[in-house]
Amino acid sequence: MNTGHSRPSHFPTPRSAQTGAALIVGLVLLLVLTVLGVSGMNTATMEITMAANTQFQEDAFQLAEDGIEIAIGTRAYSTDAARTVDWLNNGASPDRRAVTTYRMNTPAPGSSVGELEAFHFDTTSVGHGPRNAVSQHTQSFYVIGRSL
Repeated sequence: MNTGHSRPSHFPTPRSAQTGAALIVGLVLLLVLTVLGVSGMNTATMEITMAANTQFQEDAFQLAEDGIEIAIGTRAYSTDAARTVDWLNNGASPDRRAVTTYRMNTPAPGSSVGELEAFHFDTTSVGHGPRNAVSQHTQSFYVIGRSL
């Protein structure tokens, strides 16, 4: 029988022999998780901002398209001068503006010379969305009518 002072290996080491490695490892892991969390929050915030900007640009695009549709639908065009139509947004600056200009006239397709003509116009519309988003579109069209 061994009655010496040697201790069996299943007993923990005394307090004076511990170096604090578990504490260091725990703090390093906590630091890594904190960095990952902050990085994830920054990424999520940037993605939300990008989605909002895309929506604002889409709003401006739809306003510009609406300006073209209203200018053509209300027949706000003439061969004598450019016509500008503004639609106001609650008394603030125009949220969309359409300018229709006359370009030229050509013989209408399928008609004899001098009978009918195609009057060509260009409509350029600018839409202003939230946060200074701007979209500009140009659409050309022609109207068939009697020659002048």
